[in-house]
This record gives sequence, structure tokens and C-alpha cells, in this order.
Amino acid sequence: MTQFAITSLSKSGKPKNRCLSCGTTQNMGRRKYCSPECRQRLKRILTMRTGLLRALNTRYATFYFTDSTLVLDVLTHHSETLFSFFYPRTGNATPADEFSHMTNILGNTWWAEKRRTQKRYLASRHLLEIARKNHVSCESVKPLTTRHPTHINKSITYLKLNPSDLNDPDLKQKIKAAYRRQAKKHHPDSGGFATLFRKIHQAYMDLVKWSEHPTFMNRRGFPDKWFYDGETDRWVQPTAIRNGNLTPGTGNNYSR
Repeated sequence: MTQFAITSLSKSGKPKNRCLSCGTTQNMGRRKYCSPECRQRLKRILTMRTGLLRALNTRYATFYFTDSTLVLDVLTHHSETLFSFFYPRTGNATPADEFSHMTNILGNTWWAEKRRTQKRYLASRHLLEIARKNHVSCESVKPLTTRHPTHINKSITYLKLNPSDLNDPDLKQKIKAAYRRQAKKHHPDSGGFATLFRKIHQAYMDLVKWSEHPTFMNRRGFPDKWFYDGETDRWVQPTAIRNGNLTPGTGNNYSR
């Protein structure tokens, strides 16, 4: 199965973003979600169904959708087999509502087997036997790790630097050159605003300080899948992946 793509082609042939929560391409521009409410609703519904994943002793799980199918991939703590649950889409409901329907069916199946056998592990085994076993690399549900610099996003913006510039061996020189460009443009003596110039100067000072002792925050996830981490019992929304920020050794195989 081909995974849900985050872009589609417009009539002009240019890529169009799809909302990662509902799939719409209307008025998306470069956004990942059509609205904060849409993203929050799907995350809330995913969170409400974590009991099913706990019952399956899930280590990692991912959720995504195509135009025709929902896909829930599960990797348990005790197996390297990838278990996949598929649910056909009707086009009359959002992925959030359809995920609720799918997990309700799976949950009811689990409880029915639990009542029949009086054993939780047998109910979980029964549900995994229903799933499709995929003999593919489990890297498809093992999260990517990205490194994000901490506390300097605004400073980068004020100096018009790219996040990739932070990996440059001559970072300090880049910071100084960027500061000179912005200072020349926005200095009050050149007709700029004093308030903006002070912010640019503070951004310069903050970035120089950061370059001497750089700090990063690691984030785990996927660029186009919702990711569940069994250790934290939480769903993580699709994570922006920037070139050069992947932690070595993490998987990046999304194909079926």
C-alpha cells in the first residue's frame, strides 16, 4: 500500500499540501494543518484510544491514511513483526471519526475475546492474529529523531539565517556577517527603527552566546505519520524533518 502523501498535484501540476489531520487541500498553502482545531481534534481522539494500544503491549505505533484507507501499524514489545490494521474509508467522515470507528471495532473484538477466555493476553493475541503481518523492516514504525536548537528560533529569524546555518563550522562568522547585513539595513542612522534594531542586536548577542555552548532538544516522530510511543503512552503529531538534522541510525523507510 502506498502511504498517504502530504502533497498532491494542483491543476497547474504544482504540489499541494494536504492537511495531516483531515486530508483537505483547500486553502492549505504551506501549512501542515488546515486549522489548529483540526489537528487538536485528531490528537484528542488518538489519545482517547491509547487503552487499545496498551492492551496490545505496543512499543511503537503509527497512524496515517490514504484517500481510501486508514492504516494503524503496531510494533509490540515482544515481536519484530509489524502488525497492520486497515479500515476502508467511505469519504463521508473525517479520518478522526473513522479512526474512532476502527478502534471501536477492534476494542469490541478484544473485549469479546476477553470475556470468552477470561485472559487478557489471549484477547490481545487474538487481535494481533486478525492483523496483517508485514514481513518488512520495522524501521517504518521506529521513530526518526531530529535535533532542534533551543531558545534561538526568534534570533535566527531576526538575523535572516537558516536553521541549516547552525551546522556550519564557521558559524560565528556567519552570525557576524548576518548581523552586519541587518544592522546596515535597520540601524536608526540609516532610517531604521530603533526598536527593531535593538531586537536584532539582542538576537546577535544571543546567537553568539549559543554558538559557544550550543544546546539541542531531540524530538522523535515522522514527517507524515502520527506516532505513538509506548514508553510515554502518548501520540506525537507529524514532526518537521529538516535536512541535516536527522540523527544517524534512525529509519526512514515509509514504503509498503
